[in-house]
Amino acid sequence: QVQLVESGGGLVQAGGSLRLSCAASGRTFNSYAMGWFRQAPGKEREFVSTITWSGGNTYLADSVKGRFTISRDNAKSTVHLQMNSLKPEDTAVYYCAASVVLGGISLTKPSVYAYWGQGTQVTVSS
Repeated sequence: QVQLVESGGGLVQAGGSLRLSCAASGRTFNSYAMGWFRQAPGKEREFVSTITWSGGNTYLADSVKGRFTISRDNAKSTVHLQMNSLKPEDTAVYYCAASVVLGGISLTKPSVYAYWGQGTQVTVSS
């Protein structure tokens, strides 16, 4: 079992920045690839970013490339999502998730993640 707790969400003006954090507890953190997903009201959960267990490979959705950065600290069992140049369309609940899949394009799919946090709200005002 892995327990995930997100933090760092909030209200920010367009063009601003937020840094989301996800703290993991339970089984060995560095056994898991970590992902960030988001879900806006009335929409399906969508992929934002993922990072492999070693941090050696990262993937970003096209909609956030150049603005968001994912990183992890295995010593502290945390993963971060740095979000810059935020837009109103980034408004959503952001979820952290853990997967045993080692890598590849499948990490963009919610179905390969076994563990999820409760989510943190990000609201970007225009």
